[in-house]
Amino acid sequence: MLPYRTDWIEAAACLDADPELFFPVAAGEAGERQASRAQRICDHCQVRRECLEYAMSNSQMHGIWGGTTPEDRIRARRQRADRRRRARRHEKAGAA
Repeated sequence: MLPYRTDWIEAAACLDADPELFFPVAAGEAGERQASRAQRICDHCQVRRECLEYAMSNSQMHGIWGGTTPEDRIRARRQRADRRRRARRHEKAGAA
């Protein structure tokens, strides 16, 4: 397996930000505020898509990546899996 390309990191908007901002540990409103601050940095990032794809490809379960929370990425993984299952069922139905 080829390693995932990471040269995009040099252009990330978060490069000079405090990394802890992107890994909220507080629960409730404090954690939500911290995540929101991190996501605002992501909103203006030119490599947001690459960052999210990196997180999805490497099963990043913690932190803000590509402007998404861990919960956002879990939902996205489930949606991808559902689409793959539907596509396989459709292929099987067409082959029958």
